[in-house]
Amino acid sequence: MDEFDTLGAGLARSGISRRSFLKFCTAMASLMALPPSAAYAMADALKRAQRQSVIWLSFQECTGCVESLTRSFDPTLEQMIFEMISLDYQHTLQAASGTAAESAREQTMKSSWGKYVLIVDGSIPTRDGGVYSTVAGISNHDMLVETAKGAAAIVAVGTCSAYGGIPHANPNPTGAVSVSDIIKDKPIMNVPGCPPIPSVIAGVLAYFVTYGKLPELDHLNRPKVFFADTIHDRCYRRPFYDQGKFAKTFDDEGARNGWCLYELGCKGPTTYNACATIKWNGGVSFPIESGHGCLGCSEPNFWDKGSFYKPLPMPLATNNRVIAAAAIGGIAAGAAAAVISRKHQADISKEN
Repeated sequence: MDEFDTLGAGLARSGISRRSFLKFCTAMASLMALPPSAAYAMADALKRAQRQSVIWLSFQECTGCVESLTRSFDPTLEQMIFEMISLDYQHTLQAASGTAAESAREQTMKSSWGKYVLIVDGSIPTRDGGVYSTVAGISNHDMLVETAKGAAAIVAVGTCSAYGGIPHANPNPTGAVSVSDIIKDKPIMNVPGCPPIPSVIAGVLAYFVTYGKLPELDHLNRPKVFFADTIHDRCYRRPFYDQGKFAKTFDDEGARNGWCLYELGCKGPTTYNACATIKWNGGVSFPIESGHGCLGCSEPNFWDKGSFYKPLPMPLATNNRVIAAAAIGGIAAGAAAAVISRKHQADISKEN
């Protein structure tokens, strides 16, 4: 490997100091819930790694996923990410267009066959031969199948590419499907969200560049490090839920006091994502902190699950009785309330 092609050489040419690089690696290790010591191992691995070739295909989408990454709260972080990877094709961001743009994709596939990471945002229309969305005269379906053949791994960014998203919602006029509905012979990681959290996109790319493989995934192929817990589990309003204190309207006393938004339709108890911990806009806030319940946008079929403002079917009366007992009986009953609360979350997930 030519040392001048390594990430370390590239960073040195860009004037990025070792201290800044270690600071970045520490942030990445923390983001991926790795121990602090992992930052040094990550720095060493990244320094010797070559820039990862990436082809990013955008299909039936709104460009929100791309904008989420490019408008992230920390330009330094994203600048580092873009210097870690070689974004060889992304038709929204690249300067080239038309034949030159498609030539870049074909050349990257040829030169990095079997090594490049394929990122996809947007669903893939399949009805009527896939005519509802094409790029350079090629249907999304055919371009995905062609490009996936030479990919080392595929990252489906956004709920549309992960599950079909809004285009997949009833009546699904274009026959929209997810990436994993079409590609069966490649490792696929789903990073859902409408849009996904930019730091999560950056974090999973950094993981692949560092370790050369995808992170541990759950049963829906989501990285566990970001999607292991529900938003409800990590929500700062959770203590009010456990106390049975709920806002009844968006402007009542409960809302002003920051009480739980469950009765206003919050889908946090059934939605797995890192919004409550990583947050948005530089860690400033997330929808629940801004006073609106979670829509559940990172879950499959979220658009077809009824009103955003209809409460989830949780038997509050039962829960409140146990919570009342906890207040009288102390720690043991409190623990029982927590167990029952988690069981209710599981029951709700099954019903939805």
